[in-house]
Amino acid sequence: MSDSSPLPPVRLHSEAELARDALATPLLSRAVRLARWAGPDTRVGAGGELVDGQLPAAAAELGLDGDDAAACASEAWRVAVDTGLVEVADEEEGTVVAGADLALVLSGAPKDVLGLWRGALETVLADASVPDLDDLVDAMDDGGDIDFSTLDWDPEAEADFLDGVLGNLYLLTADESAPGDGAVPLPALAASMIVPDDMGEPTNDILEQVSDAMMRLDDQFRVLEPVGLVDFQPVDEALMAEADEEAEADVDDADVSRYGMVRLTPLGTYGIRARLLEAGFTAPAVGDLADKGADVLLDRTAAFPPAAAQAETELWLARREPRDAARELLAAARGADAGAPLRRLCCQQALSLVGPEASQAVRDVLDDPELGGLARVWLTERGAPDVPPPSEDMVFWLTVDTIAAQLSAEGNSEELQALVEGLAAQHGSFFAAAWRVDHPATPDVLEAMGRLHPDKRVAKEARKAAFKARSQQGG
Repeated sequence: MSDSSPLPPVRLHSEAELARDALATPLLSRAVRLARWAGPDTRVGAGGELVDGQLPAAAAELGLDGDDAAACASEAWRVAVDTGLVEVADEEEGTVVAGADLALVLSGAPKDVLGLWRGALETVLADASVPDLDDLVDAMDDGGDIDFSTLDWDPEAEADFLDGVLGNLYLLTADESAPGDGAVPLPALAASMIVPDDMGEPTNDILEQVSDAMMRLDDQFRVLEPVGLVDFQPVDEALMAEADEEAEADVDDADVSRYGMVRLTPLGTYGIRARLLEAGFTAPAVGDLADKGADVLLDRTAAFPPAAAQAETELWLARREPRDAARELLAAARGADAGAPLRRLCCQQALSLVGPEASQAVRDVLDDPELGGLARVWLTERGAPDVPPPSEDMVFWLTVDTIAAQLSAEGNSEELQALVEGLAAQHGSFFAAAWRVDHPATPDVLEAMGRLHPDKRVAKEARKAAFKARSQQGG
């Protein structure tokens, strides 16, 4: 994932909703409970960790039991310390006091609460990149120290791998065309990190790496779920059982969910976006442009998926009177630069969301050589009276402008090819007239039509027209 190009926009819940979600996550809520539970008799070690003798009481305070109770209590305490909910008062005595940030839980703004949650997230992400306990125990020498050289573990590489996985999951969350509820099979997520884009059939070695990565992600997402980053369905334990035990399990091999499913929560989407922004990525959210000018709106939404572009535009329009919004959009749509046709197309799409109150603003540009065509389309679609018919020159100019915009937005799409074929079929003398159109994109549009049209004779006619157009423009 490159940090030079914008990521697709995501839809975020309000900060108030996200803050409520954050306080309801198992890990942060436990950390808060332990911060309130801590008192004069609480003792911690040199690193701020609860001493072993107090872990059972901490687990009981949290209502935890079972083999993992002490580990869960220890993790919650570490989050409380890392986020400032608890502070070490005296390192030598091992005493603690309530941290200054504990008050933010009740009296802080949503942004403050989310800051606490993000601190918890960073703690958990660091934990998720550490080898599991069994591996650490195996790597201990006789003196109890861990020999990291035996672990085949590169902390930086592990952190980068997890960041990459979460980045890919974020992209899939932002993909409006993705089917289902946004849950991603763990093998697909692992493969997105392992399998080269240009590889056809994966080799056995690649498949083994994907399998290993999938099991590593299974461990990591189990760690990340309690902080509210993801909704996670772990890998079916039957898959890891012995062959005879697996046969007895009688599970459906075709059910991909058996291999684990994961999706970012709304809180997780917020958290990963915040990390991406800090890392220098351009990671827009729907609503970012509501207070920007129309020029910024048209430029940015041109790269948005359709539903996100409409949602962004609706939020922008909601802050303005219809007539003022239409005038601002139309003014921003003018221009002879390479991006102007796509701006005008986006302007036309934005104006489709504006009511009849904008009619006068649209009528004001009927004589504008760049905007008169789209103004007539808008007024006609709304059944407005007294709409003057466009001249032939305006029709051809609008046609060239529309194709130029679609070339910028979609490239050589099937829809554009169908439009090109339709134009050539309906107007036998189209190319004879089109090369004279006084539009900066005329040569490029005609070349594209020659490239897209399947009929060799028509394609040749388009290319000849493109040559004439370029010569006329001095190219």
